Amino acid sequence: MVSHPAGPVGPRATTDLGHGGRWTSLVAHGRDWLWHRTEPARAGAAPGTPFADAGGLEECVPTVRGTPDHGDAWSRPWQGDGARAWVQCPGFRLERRIRTHAAETVVDYTLSAPAGYRFVWAAHALLDLSEQARVGMARGTPLRLYPDEGPAWSTGRWPTAGGVRLDEAGPADGTALGAVVETPETTVYDGPDTLTLRVEADGAPVAIALWRNLGGFPRQAPYRSVGVEPMLGRVFDSAGAADGDTACGPATGELRWRLTLTSSRHTDGASP
Repeated sequence: MVSHPAGPVGPRATTDLGHGGRWTSLVAHGRDWLWHRTEPARAGAAPGTPFADAGGLEECVPTVRGTPDHGDAWSRPWQGDGARAWVQCPGFRLERRIRTHAAETVVDYTLSAPAGYRFVWAAHALLDLSEQARVGMARGTPLRLYPDEGPAWSTGRWPTAGGVRLDEAGPADGTALGAVVETPETTVYDGPDTLTLRVEADGAPVAIALWRNLGGFPRQAPYRSVGVEPMLGRVFDSAGAADGDTACGPATGELRWRLTLTSSRHTDGASP
């Protein structure tokens, strides 16, 4: 495990390079924002195996849904130490550098691949949220709404789509759906705590994905989990995506982007 300490109020990340560079914790103000579950298959995951959902934050690239399941990077050991780490996958190399400041964690990514390489990336963060938590994004922002299975999607505008209030974490009600919202930033509110996630990239579409699993997935043994996932691209599956819906490697062979995580706590204990 590699710990990336922050300042006195900023989020502190811990990552596991041997298991896909996975983020195992993101602690701020004494709270770990990352949700976890027991999943014995996660420790032995290898390229080509089905996704083993143990929670935390997984680096999903070059796709989220589709093949390979949740991408190639999460199932491979990473190299590096301290703040800088990288992984070599078929067709590309992904490098990540984590830096910390007083109130935020900044993560710089570089993907090296042949010019024209098309991909989707997501910081697949499953957050430990109460039923009262809210997910804030600009009202009216276009989104794509996905069912829990299959590639079909419909359109809507934040925060309501398909008759569902997507901004409410809510209790387990037997539903599961995903959405990709065309915005670079979201703030999660839970009690006195907030976590803002922002993604920036030059020359690539950015979005925030929401995975709202309220006990509807998987069918055999469902559980409740809420994913808030900064993305490059506007679709979950890079295969067959339309032009402009994925990131695309430039002529230089390198594409760079940045993820910024900022935390705060209202000391009066009131929800912001």
